[in-house]
Amino acid sequence: MRNEQSIDSAKVLFVDIETVPAVWQYEELDERGAKLFADKTRFEQERSGKSAQEIYGERGGILAEFGKVVCIGVGALHKQGAGHALRVTSFHGDDERDLLLRFTDLLNKSYATDSHWLCGHNAKEFDFPWIARRCVVHGMALPKLLDVGGQKPWDLGFLDTMHLWSFGDRKNYTSLALLAHVLGIPTPKDDISGADVARVYYEDKDLERIATYCKKDVVATAQVYLRLKGEMMVREEQITMV
Repeated sequence: MRNEQSIDSAKVLFVDIETVPAVWQYEELDERGAKLFADKTRFEQERSGKSAQEIYGERGGILAEFGKVVCIGVGALHKQGAGHALRVTSFHGDDERDLLLRFTDLLNKSYATDSHWLCGHNAKEFDFPWIARRCVVHGMALPKLLDVGGQKPWDLGFLDTMHLWSFGDRKNYTSLALLAHVLGIPTPKDDISGADVARVYYEDKDLERIATYCKKDVVATAQVYLRLKGEMMVREEQITMV
């Protein structure tokens, strides 16, 4: 059983992903894909009174079966003086398989033991399953931390700042932006939000802008994690983005 109470922060990889629909418009799906999307979202259509086309515009990039990853931001802490320094980078590109290979190569080489962890915000429900599913779609072997089939929840090497903040409240949902604000964590003003990512990708074709946004979320997640663990947060001058 993994012990979340005795984690070495230097062995935690902070992760955030940005996803977009596999095709920009619902009308671009092939006939079979469009029907399957309509079937999968049927209850949501009934609840909201919206069409499959409308829901695709809102959620096409949220469902792993109909989307793709365009950026994976990662960050690692290391001791520096009395506190920590944080190094953040990203794997991004149009070729999803290539960026997944680069990310899983990092996990296989540097985060492959029972003392290593992945940490994200709402990542147990979104980021980690998404990455694993897309790896399977591309026929890729899962690295140790993502190969969780058959494991009990307490054996997973997953940390989630949203769950840490919930303190057992299963109904809790708190956005990363709100949690950072509540905890007094300074965050730079972003020119885009998650809702803008697909548009920026398909219309503006600006992956670098998406990568910058993603890396800022990695920084915020690491700071929230340290704050929730009662550790000293990283000073701005000790944060390196590459």
